[in-house]
Amino acid sequence: MPFQKVQSEKLSTAVVRQIELLILRGILRPGERLPSERELAERLGVSRPSLRDAIAELQEQGLLTAKAGSGIYVAEVLGSAFSPALIRLFGTHDEAVFDYLSFRRDMEGLAAERAARLGSQSDLKVIQKIFDKMEAAHAKRAADDEAQLDAQFHMAIIEASHNVVMLHMMRSMFDLLRQGVFYNRKIMFHQRTTREAILNQHRAINQALQARDPAGSRAAVEAHLNYVEQCLADHQKAEQNEAIARQRLQHETRRG
Repeated sequence: MPFQKVQSEKLSTAVVRQIELLILRGILRPGERLPSERELAERLGVSRPSLRDAIAELQEQGLLTAKAGSGIYVAEVLGSAFSPALIRLFGTHDEAVFDYLSFRRDMEGLAAERAARLGSQSDLKVIQKIFDKMEAAHAKRAADDEAQLDAQFHMAIIEASHNVVMLHMMRSMFDLLRQGVFYNRKIMFHQRTTREAILNQHRAINQALQARDPAGSRAAVEAHLNYVEQCLADHQKAEQNEAIARQRLQHETRRG
């Protein structure tokens, strides 16, 4: 018979499983510092020796890392998603930029559709709060804040889709964007007309999500990323035109 005696679970094992799930579900994020040993033991209701055993096991798994004199942190597990050689290729070939946006359009469209159907009320409240901050940053003309909140808004939608594989894959993709591998998203927020359009697009996405409209949410995300793609194409073309114009100017200057 395929039965075995039931064994009580060690406290350290229960702690390991809880922290694993928090990392898997994206609640504990790469680089995030855990509370102090005493505080964490109190929150979990376990002894400090049991907690130390759990932390040691999670460190062996590569999920947590210790920094001398600083504490215990969630490991940068996303760093291994792409090899350095592939990251370099992404950053040096323009076609990767548009393939990246195409990939985002497909994945985020699906995530928005799922978030509208499966997201909890708390998920939607998080998205609403981030959008409210976007409006405030827009009113202050705080371009850096707008760019940061833009990424947070999109990640909140992915988190609300409740697919842990998609969550970690897209978090890795956004981390490359944050590093400037594909493009500098701050260029989206330099011109007022572009900033206004992007805010309106995020408003449309948020409204569709709050209305729990899966098709409308997906369409709004796709329309937004189509716009971003066109803006980047226009920006690249403008840079190429400027380079050619400078060559003409230099040539005419030399001719006297």
